[in-house]
Amino acid sequence: MRLSKLFTKTRKEIPADEVAKNARLLIQAGYIYKEMAGVYALLPLGLRVVEKIKSIIREEMNNLGCQELLMTSLQRKELWERTDRWDDKEVDVWFKSKLKNNKEVGFGWSHEEPISEMMRGYLKSYKDLPANVYQFQTKLRNETRAKSGIMRGREFVMKDLYSYSVSEAEHDKFYNSVIDAYLRVFKNVGLGKKTFLTFASGGAFTEFSHEFQTLTEAGEDTIYLDRSKKIAINEEVLRDDVLKKVGLKRSDLEKVRASEVGNIFSFGSVKSEQLNLYFSDKKGQKKPVILGSYGIGVTRLMGVIVECFADDGGIVWPKSVAPAQVHIAALHGGEKESENLYVELQNNNVETIIDDREISPGEKLNDADMLGIPMRVVVSSKSLENGGFEIKKRTEKETKIVNKKELLQMLGNSN
Repeated sequence: MRLSKLFTKTRKEIPADEVAKNARLLIQAGYIYKEMAGVYALLPLGLRVVEKIKSIIREEMNNLGCQELLMTSLQRKELWERTDRWDDKEVDVWFKSKLKNNKEVGFGWSHEEPISEMMRGYLKSYKDLPANVYQFQTKLRNETRAKSGIMRGREFVMKDLYSYSVSEAEHDKFYNSVIDAYLRVFKNVGLGKKTFLTFASGGAFTEFSHEFQTLTEAGEDTIYLDRSKKIAINEEVLRDDVLKKVGLKRSDLEKVRASEVGNIFSFGSVKSEQLNLYFSDKKGQKKPVILGSYGIGVTRLMGVIVECFADDGGIVWPKSVAPAQVHIAALHGGEKESENLYVELQNNNVETIIDDREISPGEKLNDADMLGIPMRVVVSSKSLENGGFEIKKRTEKETKIVNKKELLQMLGNSN
């Protein structure tokens, strides 16, 4: 990717209407474009980050034996009425509209109902179970507040997984495997040391749920964390009976701010009974399917990563989700060698951005910091005279000169 060909540009001015650091930096760096409050477009670099996050999640979901699909965004009113979740008093984030024939429809904020309705046509016998499906889809939620940038959007990308099991025991086994998979996801996107399994309310889904909360001062949630046990309780359910149930003591808990990046719910048989989703067991008896629901906010995760790692210079991406691994800054006298290096890195499957624009060295170096690519490589007449390329990791201040062989070895080891 050549910055001279990229239609987006970095911005020095801070967006006046943004209070969230993640949105300010992502807009300034050209990763997202604000359409309206809580609604952001993903620009080329932003889309690369989101696709990296999705790839990490997809690998874990596929390893669990889940199958990917893509459902519709338009939702049938009568389907949600059967579960009492069409009423705005029960679910207050609906976007609703009418078709030309005056029939009411909703825009998907979640998909338990439509996927379970679809499954009625496929899950007839115990032999058809378990069945676990997931999707990456744009969700629409009419949030009252949308002041946290892409951490709380009215339109956002979400991974939602739904499990269908023959029994509570089978469901519990899969549910626990998802907990492990989610913890690996957050570790692999760079947030492993900051993210904790959290006991919480089920909200519009169930009585209780598990959340995955990432520690950040920009978070909207207050949780109470036992660092030694690596488990937390959301403030909304901080009661003695809950503490006893999860084996925690108030004296061991630390009050911290966090952002919810994932959640999992057990519906039991309730949803299946409401939607008439039954199967025949080995004895031919009719039984309801056991349902679980599991979500990760993909674009929210992107915003949380920015909040957690950004510094005074701009964004800092973990290697696993960065839009590129190397940022080449071609300075005076180093243009030809920059081109040669760019081509060679590409040929070695090293994702590389080259700043080949005709702007000042200071602007190039400032933009390299703002974009947040893990490694910056400066190629100039001075660096070449000193023996090669000046490299600096985004998380470090020190620079050093390496030759091409050394650079390729470093990049080979880092990937």
